[in-house]
Order: sequence, then C-alpha cells, then structure tokens
Amino acid sequence: MKDDQVLKQVADMVGIADSYVSAWGDEANVESETIRRLLAALGYDTRSDEALLESANKKQRPDVLAPVQVVRSGEPMRIAMHLGQSARISDFSWRLETEQGEVMEGWLQSQLISDERADGGPLVFALPDDLEWGYHKLEVFRKRRKSPFEMTLIVTPQSCYKQDALQEDKKLWGTSVQLYSIRTNHNWGIGDFGDLKQLVADVAARGGDFVGLNPIHSLFPANPEGASPYSPSSRRWLNLMYIDVSSVSEFAQCDEAQQLVGSPEFQQRLVEARNANWVNYSEVSCLKMAVLPLLFDTFRERHLDNKTARAEKFLAFVEQGGESLLHQAAFDALHAELKKEDDSVWGWPVFPEEYRHFDNPAVQTFIKKNYAKVQLFMYLQWIADTQLAEVNELAEEKGMVMGLYRDLAVGVCDSGSETWADHGALCQDVSVGAPPDILGPLGQNWGLPPLNPEVLKERAYDPYVQLIRANMRSCGALRIDHVLGLLRLWWIPKGEGAKDGAYMYYPVEDMMAILALESHRHQCTVIGEDLGTVPDEIVEKLSTAGIHSYKVFFFETAEDGGFYSPSHYPQQSMAALCTHDMPTLRGFWHCDDLKMGEELGLYPDKEQLAGLFDSRAESKQKILDSLAWHGYLPEGVGQDAAYVPMDRYLSEGMQLHLAASSSALLSLQLEDWLEMDQPVNIPGTVDEYPNWRRKLST
Repeated sequence: MKDDQVLKQVADMVGIADSYVSAWGDEANVESETIRRLLAALGYDTRSDEALLESANKKQRPDVLAPVQVVRSGEPMRIAMHLGQSARISDFSWRLETEQGEVMEGWLQSQLISDERADGGPLVFALPDDLEWGYHKLEVFRKRRKSPFEMTLIVTPQSCYKQDALQEDKKLWGTSVQLYSIRTNHNWGIGDFGDLKQLVADVAARGGDFVGLNPIHSLFPANPEGASPYSPSSRRWLNLMYIDVSSVSEFAQCDEAQQLVGSPEFQQRLVEARNANWVNYSEVSCLKMAVLPLLFDTFRERHLDNKTARAEKFLAFVEQGGESLLHQAAFDALHAELKKEDDSVWGWPVFPEEYRHFDNPAVQTFIKKNYAKVQLFMYLQWIADTQLAEVNELAEEKGMVMGLYRDLAVGVCDSGSETWADHGALCQDVSVGAPPDILGPLGQNWGLPPLNPEVLKERAYDPYVQLIRANMRSCGALRIDHVLGLLRLWWIPKGEGAKDGAYMYYPVEDMMAILALESHRHQCTVIGEDLGTVPDEIVEKLSTAGIHSYKVFFFETAEDGGFYSPSHYPQQSMAALCTHDMPTLRGFWHCDDLKMGEELGLYPDKEQLAGLFDSRAESKQKILDSLAWHGYLPEGVGQDAAYVPMDRYLSEGMQLHLAASSSALLSLQLEDWLEMDQPVNIPGTVDEYPNWRRKLST
C-alpha cells in the first residue's frame, strides 16, 4: 500500500485500534502489517488501497434493515431503515411476532419518527415500548416485493440477575476448586462429579453458598494429554473424564463392566492412578474408556431397543443438542478412530485431508457407517450433563444460594470440535492473547481463535447466545474469564508473537445486554474476571450491567502499598485470594511462581526478575503490617515477614481474614483451605469454620 491512511481508515470502521495504552501507561502504536493481516483475516481485500476501500464499502454498507437490534427494557423502541429517497413510506408495513407468540402489525407511516434520507441518513419508526424480554422477529413488507426485510429484535433487562441474598446485600462465601485435583478413595485418578457432589454437601453443611469450578468444557478424549481446561475442544459441552463411572445407572446393570472393574489388574491400576503425584490423564482416560462403551452397549440393549422412558430422555437431549452435539460427538468418534491408526493424531489439523471439516463428504460417510460410535459420545455427554445437574440439584436441596459457580473460558482450541465444524463464527487466522505487561513482559498468545464480531451481528448473536446458555446450565453463577473481551480482545495474526497484535473491539453494549437476559432466564449471577490492563471505558459498563468485579487480594493495595481492609472492597464483587493462574497463598509466600517463571524463561531480564523478588518481599511485609494495623494478626505471630513460617501463618487461618471482605462474594482456594489447623472467624458470615486439614474422602 502507498501509505497507512486508508489502512487506518478501514481499521477504524471495522473496530481495530491502531494504538493502545500499555501496562506502563505509554501509548503504543500497532504495526501496519499487523493491521493488514487482521483485516485480511476478516475477509477484506488488502492487495491495494483501492481494493481495500472497495471491499470495506461493500462489507460495511448498511442493509435496509439491520439483521439484529438489541434494546434494553425501558429504552425507546426505535428501528432504523436505510431506503432510497424514491421509496414511498406508504408502501411499507410491519409485523412483529414476539417470542411469547404475540403478533402485532401496522403501517410504517403511522409509526414514523424521522426521515433523514435527504441527508444520507435512515428513516426511523417506533414500535411499542412495553415488549416483553426475549428474541422477537420483526418483518417489514413492501408492496409488490415478495419477501420481507427481517430483523431479530432482542429485548433485555437493564442488568444481570442476582439472587435475593445478593439483592439484600448479604455476604456469601464458598470455595473454588480445580475439579481434576480432588483426591478421594473412590475416584479413578481424577476428581469427578461424584466427588463434586460430596464436596457440595460438605460445604453446604458448613454454611457455604457455592462451590466454584475451573472450566469443565469438553476436551479431547482421544488425546487426554491435551488437558488444559482453558484450551477446550468446545465450550458448549462437558469434559467426559469428569463422569463418575460407578454412579452411571448402567454400571449396576452391566456384568461385564463390573467384572472388568473388579478384576485384580484393574483395581491395581486404579490404586496407582489415585496415588500418583500428578493426574495421569492418559491412564485415567484409558481406564474410563475401557468401561464407558460397555455401559453404552447396556443402555442400547435395555433402553434404546425397548424405547423406555430413560431412552426417551436421552433422545430428547440429543434433539435439544442439535447440530452442535452432533459436531462434538462426530469429532470425538472420528478422532478416536484415527488415533487408533496413528497415535500422533492430536487434532483435526493433522487429520487426513478428507476429514478436516465436518461438512466434508468423507465425514458424513463416516457418521453414517459408524453411527453407534458417534452415538456413544452423545450418550456420554448426556451422562455428564445429568450428573452435573444432579450436583446442582443437591446444592439447591441443601439451601445453597448459588450452588455451582462455573467458569467460561475465553476461547476454544484451534484443533478441536468447534473449529472443525465452524461455519465462519470463528476467525481462524487469528489468535487471542494479551499484550506485554509487568508480570508477562513477552505478552501472551493463547492459541484461541476469537468469535468474529461481524458474523455475530449477521447471525443475530446466535453463536454467543448458545454459548452463554450452555454454560449457565446447572449453576447459580458464571464467571466470565477475561470479561474485558466483551469490549475488546487482543488479536494476534496466526503464527506471530504476542507483541505483534492489536485490539479488536466488540459490540459490548449488545453483548452485555444479552448476557443480562440469559442470566435472568437461568437465574444465574455473573462474575467478570476483570484483571490485567482494564480500560476505564469498561469499568462503569460492568458495574451498570450488574456484573460482579473480580477482586484478588494480592492486587488490592493502597497507594502506600498497604493491603485494603475488608470494608474497602466494592460491594458488587467477588473477593478471592488467587485465581487458577496464580500461586496459592503458600506459593506466593515462597515465591514459587517467580522461581518457576525463571525456569521457564518468562523473565529474560534478570534485573527485572530481581525487582519482582524484592517487590514480593515487600508485599509479604505489607501483608503482615496491614493485618497488624487492622487487628487481624493472631497473637504470637511475629510481624517480620522474614521470620514468619508459612505453616504457622496458615495454621492460624489468616488467609480467611485476608479475603473476608465486605463484598458480596468470597471465594477460597481449596488448596489453601486444606492447610488449616484451627477454627477461624469469618466476619459477617458464620461463627466458626471447621478443621479442613482432613482430605475430602469417603
């Protein structure tokens, strides 16, 4: 291109920022080549200025009626239409069919608010302002035109749902747990939904109101070492390794499965899997996938073949899951078959060419010839969904305000089922991440293709709606990982480093409004992980939308470096000691995160690393100073951080004092809970907290 003027002009039209404020407060400019590659990934012709402008004008040209409009309840219902000046308004009529089945009709002329066509603007007409919340269908008809112009009109509440206890400003507490890390005497080497049920019962018995989970999205049954919950195969389905095998109804009916599991060899493998220092994902998968197909065979013989009530429930689940469930099940079945032939097949990018997309004829042939194998994975998703629902039902029975508190990852892996079956909703030539910051000077590239904001609008946000619905099932709260992504995401051209990216902006008002609608429908509170570089423009939006801020104790410091007391935390927030990608309190105290970062080469600047160690020492001292100043330092514990053993520190239950804020929610990491020796007071919640040093076992 001759210069950057046209490039930046189109980038601005699309929502790509050509500069941003860095974590150090400086303005950083985005390389022109980065912008060009991002525009190309969105389908713009970047061969020349002329070609780029032409493609931009074509893609950005407004439709007669926008495909979607989102309106918050109480706001004026105004609809814009883009028509030529020669079009007669008297030729147009409208028809609105609400989600509830009500039909309204009228002539556009009688509802006209303004007509700015002479100045190149739209004409605007009004609809009734008292529409119910929901997804409504608006049609505008023109005389002598066969088909109408259509719009999805989404009417939403002003803010997200909150349980009555939160509306009444009550403080709630619970624990957060990486489900895979729970150890019990009956699981198969990985925490499962049976363990989760026991944990929920234990926490509820002690007055807790929720159990927070790491993402439980579907991963890769055929490639169990691809185990990161934040790089899932799909965010709409569940991790099959969390199935509690012995609790599946068919297990009690399947002699072959019981004999296999009861055999000395199998039992020995179970013992070794449970006792391993680290989760042996391959062994866990091998054990479970040796038994689960046997249970499906029993289900087919006893239920599907006889059309029982249980079979009807399964078939209803399959029908409700639709194409998305078929995509997931077909991918898992095909992946399993290909992995048998070649153990190096880790994902669809290395599938044989004819199998690299769901729509390919070879894939459709595979599904027809191997439908039982595909149906197996539908059955397993049903079992996982049922067990998760049972856990949440138990939480409700026990009186927990929220029950399960789920976590929605920021994206999907580029080698899983969602990308394999994608039809344009994902921008697969791009990865999301984060620009360089103080804790990550190299930036972050997560390898996750983002949702395409232009396609979201074209499809009336349906991919986003389905995603939110899937993750609000069977829970009372949902944490949105990197909630700043509703406003903007750091897009990196595929194959480039994290530094070579730019911010892509999203229709944040629409996405927050839809989130509010779905949260009310599912009675699910929303928590937004708003850590890192937080632009000022989203802070008030999150607050107004009723989304709880995510406050981590280590980051909540005053200008003098002291740590805030509980009364200083915002009311609409979740207070936590740490997150899934931070050290526990014990790890923080011993600088385990910095030591590991040094080993991994994350801190190439030795001077910077030394500064981080010095800063950590100062933070530890400030923690003790703040505790002492607020009267929370237990008697007998010294105030010099260099001489406070971590065991004593934890045994006094100090981590609870640190995090027991005046905010609405308090989340504690189970790893830190298990270190406690003494009952402790949690201000404003329960009188005492019991000894959790014992492992959660049955």
